[in-house]
Amino acid sequence: MAKYVAEVLWTLKDGEDFGKGRYSRGHTITFDGGVALAASASPHVVGRWAVEAAVDPEEMLVAALSNCHMLTFLHRARLAGFLAVRYHDTAEGVMEEVRPGRMALTKVWLRPVITWQGAEPTAQQLDQLHHEAHDECYIANSVKTEVVVDAR
Repeated sequence: MAKYVAEVLWTLKDGEDFGKGRYSRGHTITFDGGVALAASASPHVVGRWAVEAAVDPEEMLVAALSNCHMLTFLHRARLAGFLAVRYHDTAEGVMEEVRPGRMALTKVWLRPVITWQGAEPTAQQLDQLHHEAHDECYIANSVKTEVVVDAR
């Protein structure tokens, strides 16, 4: 079993009113490798109390799905004998109400564009590689969100 650690730190700032909800949602996430990330609630959720320049949980989930798919895809492509030299994805997720008062990221689109050196996979082989990557992606296996791969 593998273990993953993230430290999340938020502090109320002078002049903020926690009781009235008038406080910054900005915080820091530090990962076990030492990388620190400025984070916040989404401006779509808390408006002016968000830190727009920071990463929000919804963006992190979209990025995690894209990142996991990419890493798994590159592994599957290598095993199939293909040489990928660039992988670029502009992933996008949507949040919707799933029942009264409950929101969820319901769908994430992955839109990878891959550059190959040498022999390129056929459309069928590319679809198969993406299918295998999706099936093996740890993050995709961990969420209810529909993940759609729109490979170009």
